Amino acid sequence: MADVIPFLLFACTCAILLAGYPVALSLAGTALLFAAVGTYTGHFDSAYLQALPNRLFGIMGNTTLIAVPLFVMMGVMLEKSRLSEDLLESMADLLGGLRNGLGISVILVGALLAASTGIVGATVVTMGLMSLPTLLKHGYSPSQASGMICATGTLGQIIPPSIALVLLGDTLSSAYQQAQLNMGVFSPKTVSVGDLFVGAVVPGLILVCLYCLYLILFVKPQRPPKITQEAFNTRLRRAFTNLLPPIFLIFSVLGSILAGAATPTEAAGVGAFGAMLLALLKGQLSWQNLRTVMQSTTHITSMVFLILIGAAVFSLVFRGFGGEELVADFFQDMPGGLFGATLLVMVVIFALGFILDFIEITFVVVPIVAPILLAMGLDPIWLGVMIAINLQTSFLTPPFGFALFYLRGVAPETIQTADMYRGVLPFIGLQLLLMLMLAVFPAIATWLPSVVYR
Repeated sequence: MADVIPFLLFACTCAILLAGYPVALSLAGTALLFAAVGTYTGHFDSAYLQALPNRLFGIMGNTTLIAVPLFVMMGVMLEKSRLSEDLLESMADLLGGLRNGLGISVILVGALLAASTGIVGATVVTMGLMSLPTLLKHGYSPSQASGMICATGTLGQIIPPSIALVLLGDTLSSAYQQAQLNMGVFSPKTVSVGDLFVGAVVPGLILVCLYCLYLILFVKPQRPPKITQEAFNTRLRRAFTNLLPPIFLIFSVLGSILAGAATPTEAAGVGAFGAMLLALLKGQLSWQNLRTVMQSTTHITSMVFLILIGAAVFSLVFRGFGGEELVADFFQDMPGGLFGATLLVMVVIFALGFILDFIEITFVVVPIVAPILLAMGLDPIWLGVMIAINLQTSFLTPPFGFALFYLRGVAPETIQTADMYRGVLPFIGLQLLLMLMLAVFPAIATWLPSVVYR
């Protein structure tokens, strides 16, 4: 009976989340209820909960997590400064003369917005409101247009600086140290958020290239409008004027991390300040906008940290019931060894992505499975990148993908849900192709960190 309790705790938590209760309160409340019953029946040692104050103090003193509100502020500030509209217009000016130039522009702008905001919902909604009518007007089918927007919106999971990568990197750092301590290594190696950022650069660029290649090869070309040389020169000047500041900001943030000149937290501060400066130069930094940005940043950051506290309670109770040992024994006895265990974890995370957000999966599921997989020999950077792409694919897959729900909320009624489902299928295939490439050639994720931090 005692062996079933950890899995029952996990199942009840998922059921309560599906019922619509707040995530943080569901995690902590369910765990404490199980702990109370377990203490009464003698299946749980309440001494485990005495570690909770130290856990919470550790969260408060974690300097890496300071990057969360700073990156959130950077993304919200750029969103409020109408950056996305200027980017799309400028990119369309540059690529408008090419076949499928508008579609490629949407992909590239979506990638830039993903690198700027790092939030899937914000990118999908912004691109849906801004580019969906334009794509339909220029002859793209509803399925093609909606598929492009949903796919580019999910790039915020994998292209740094991503909030998902910040949280995932911090969780994997703790899991990697725990795995080494469990193996008897008392001088453990470390892995940082910066390592995961660098590891995600090449896979993110490959995915953007695959998207563009798909448009060039398989989407019916749209006839580009003919323009005069003078009009083209005017568009070119306007494009470079609008594109250079945000691109400079993004490369300043990533470049400082890649060069080792700044930690992700310090780079996040540079990004937040640069976003404010860019909004000021564009005349969008009013007191009202600043107040809106600060309120949105506070709301998102509070949600993240409250979920993190709830997840800390859940993980303590799960460990107190012996859940960690049960999962480790289950993986060790699986047929296929490390490959079978990794495949099972990826399938479970993919399925959970239908019902849980990346924050819950990062704080609840990853701390349970990552130490075991890392102790079995997986590279932490490779594992982090694979989890990020896996969640990205899950958020795009019908019928429960979050990106589809976000776009459905802003898309006109003329676009049917079935059109959206058809449109995302090719991009899901491309993401699965990238995961297969990573499985066969792990160096796609691990090579650049080994060069940068050599």
